Amino acid sequence: MKFIDEAVVEVQAGNGGNGCVSFRREKYVPMGGPDGGDGGRGGDVIFETDEGLTTLMDVKFHRHFRAGRGGHGLGKQMYGAAGKDVIVRVPVGTIVKDAGTMEVMADLDSYPLSCVVAAGGKGGKGNMRFTSSTNQAPRKATKGTEGERRKLMLELKLLADVGVIGLPNAGKSTLVASVSNARPKIADYPFTTKSPTLGVVSVKKGAGFVIVDIPGLIEHAHEGAGLGFQFLRHIERTRAFIHLIDLIDPAYPDPVKNYKTIRGELGSYNEALLERPEIIALTKMDVPDAGELREEAIKALKKVTKSAIMCISAATHDGVKELMIEAWKTLKRP
Repeated sequence: MKFIDEAVVEVQAGNGGNGCVSFRREKYVPMGGPDGGDGGRGGDVIFETDEGLTTLMDVKFHRHFRAGRGGHGLGKQMYGAAGKDVIVRVPVGTIVKDAGTMEVMADLDSYPLSCVVAAGGKGGKGNMRFTSSTNQAPRKATKGTEGERRKLMLELKLLADVGVIGLPNAGKSTLVASVSNARPKIADYPFTTKSPTLGVVSVKKGAGFVIVDIPGLIEHAHEGAGLGFQFLRHIERTRAFIHLIDLIDPAYPDPVKNYKTIRGELGSYNEALLERPEIIALTKMDVPDAGELREEAIKALKKVTKSAIMCISAATHDGVKELMIEAWKTLKRP
């Protein structure tokens, strides 16, 4: 199933109802007395976060949302009914932008949270509102105003504490699957994962964090190469990184170059990402060749980074628990 993280929708709030011109039949009262009621307000279109949603698929394929119009005013000072609001549920982390100007209207980054994206029109005034000492029998009423109509761009940025990054086939999906209940697609070829996968890591009772597997990045990902460009945005929401480096991948044999490639893509996309805490994890230590290269790789990486370097095997779980504890400690540091 394709991960849906962008959608363009049109929203139309309800028009306000018209005011009414009416006169009651009453002896000794000019024209029976004005009793036309006001029109009802139009319904709003409201976006509301839902913790059960993880994609924008529902809204992407619905596309048009229209709220109810307000009822017209009636005689006997009866107000028109308010138009029915339309509530659109979206995932936590949804950013709402005006599709024309790309101005951010709302950042729905928590639960529960909601915002009105299109306000309903106001109801018109009935003739009873225009009675005065000089006009005892007004025949005037006003029409309701139109509801707002907007074209919106929705963009989803996943909310997670720790982002697992690295070159394709570095073992990101295997790690997330081994430490959480997430079940991403796993295979021994690059770009297996075509959508970010969220999982919850439990470190100890009452302590844990949310981890996200970011699909493989390659050189020039920030310019649209590979699968990275559409998923780099999700990295912005994370507070720390676990940077996986595979020492035995023949396509990427140099660990220092691998490290610099990913760091370069992060910095090119958003320099602030380079300031995030990071843990380097050398993966697939269950493979003999990786174990033999470990010491040399650690020595070389320490020349280019001050980040903590750990060795793990997600397949055998060696070092994984310690890595998760270190990640949790990293999140707790001020």
